[in-house]
Amino acid sequence: MTVTNDQVQAQLTGPGQLFEMDEVEIRGTKLRTWKHAPATFRALLENSRFHGDKVFLVYEDERITYEEHYRRAATLAGRLVEDFGVTKGDRVAIAMRNYPEWIVAFSATLAIGAIAVPLNAWWTTPELEYGLTDSGAKVAVVDGERAERLTDTDVPLIVTRTTGELPPGAREFAEVLGEVRADVALPAVELDAEDPATIFYTSGTTGRPKGALGSHRNLGQSPMTVAYALLRSVAMAGKDPASAVSTRRITLLSVPLFHVTGCFAVMTATMFTGGGLVLMYKWDPGLALQLIEREQVTILTGVPTNAWQLLSHPDFGKYDISSLGGVSYGGAPAPPKLLERINDQLPQRQASNGYGMTETTALAIYNSGPTYLAKPDSIGLPLAVCDVRISDPLGNELPVGEVGELCMRGPNVITGYWNRPDATAETFVNGWLHTGDLARVDEEGFVYIVDRAKDMVIRGGENVYCAEVEAALFEHPAIDDAAVIGIPDDELGEQVGAVVRLKPGVPATTEELREFLRGALAPFKIPVRFWFRDAELPRNPGGKILKTHLRKETLGL
Repeated sequence: MTVTNDQVQAQLTGPGQLFEMDEVEIRGTKLRTWKHAPATFRALLENSRFHGDKVFLVYEDERITYEEHYRRAATLAGRLVEDFGVTKGDRVAIAMRNYPEWIVAFSATLAIGAIAVPLNAWWTTPELEYGLTDSGAKVAVVDGERAERLTDTDVPLIVTRTTGELPPGAREFAEVLGEVRADVALPAVELDAEDPATIFYTSGTTGRPKGALGSHRNLGQSPMTVAYALLRSVAMAGKDPASAVSTRRITLLSVPLFHVTGCFAVMTATMFTGGGLVLMYKWDPGLALQLIEREQVTILTGVPTNAWQLLSHPDFGKYDISSLGGVSYGGAPAPPKLLERINDQLPQRQASNGYGMTETTALAIYNSGPTYLAKPDSIGLPLAVCDVRISDPLGNELPVGEVGELCMRGPNVITGYWNRPDATAETFVNGWLHTGDLARVDEEGFVYIVDRAKDMVIRGGENVYCAEVEAALFEHPAIDDAAVIGIPDDELGEQVGAVVRLKPGVPATTEELREFLRGALAPFKIPVRFWFRDAELPRNPGGKILKTHLRKETLGL
């Protein structure tokens, strides 16, 4: 007997159930919310103490329990208030690898009502400085590598994991933390669900990145949404949802915490359920196989690239990875062959594909298990508190099957962009988030991404806006015209490519252009391939470059 989404939703969200829903008016729009979700991140952190001596974080030889994490976060929260004068609404930047200190700093910041500003650790010095300046950070918690890039900043630095000299005025994380007492308590502060909590920067279509401003409600609703997605997939497979709760989830984090997938779809969701989180210095598929065996990892979560590299590793068959019950990914297009490889190399495991964005606090649409096998080209069904509509350019809702812009709303959608009322007004219209993705919905409610309205390449889960790379190219004296396009790649989803026209008599080579861009762009944004042409780049009557034509011409697509 086939179980439908409506039947499962009625079962899981009924009165008295964990996923019972309530209707709440949020910024003028009535939305369904999870009735039993934590109202604030502070509540989520305090509730996590009930998991006590269970191991929360594993990093190399370090093991940190839930109680230990709470004490460290509460201690740092006190130091931020007393030593750095951080108060409610102040911004605290975080820039480091996936160290345990990242999560401690994040937890401490939010618990006192300050706004956490995770910065992309791959950013160059100018990009990091922009994030600090644009957010108005009062203090930044960084690792040694980032501290070396921020020697000229006026923002006070708290530095961890460093072997070199500290920048002038910086303080060691361990010294700031000092003694961690068993009876430590969080500093008192009044928090509301709509208070601002996070600023995650998204790549800008033109110019500088925008800061996506999330609320405490967003953070409280997000882990409930992830938990619901997991139980829904179990129920739709015809199994008892309770079976998913009986086994403690141990997740291997393969993506950065400075992205919403790592932070919300994984970290806060783990904290909510009392699971374990295994961190890595950097993604390494060979080490990942060792960790799955050693830590009895039950789920690998990341982008499709991570799953592809794990399955392709020459040591794949050398380790006991029988504990691994599933592979979940999102944040980038999944190669069609990936699901086939998972079914072939990891039989009886559940593959899952999720869709979300910074503006939806990660997961909003989910496809898993039998439905993913039946409809592998779909990103899945909207989750219970998330509404989806397909709109034409005038904002009118389109009927089933027609292609238009994917729009979403729900308690997971952020409040807007930091100090960018123009971008906020453009993206959030009448309560709906306009995603910039072109999509359609079938008769059963499954969503299919058809194309991107935004000119963007998604490389291994990292958004690269073509306009930013093109603008950097135009700074080179030899460039007369340039267009950046995506190159299909089985492992990364896409790579960055560029078609360029040089000025007459001004030569330039691929390596020269790549070296020039290294000073302006993060490494993942630099094109791996250049096509040089003498003819003008094709444009429409309005002057816009015809990238579809260029892709066909250069790649045969």
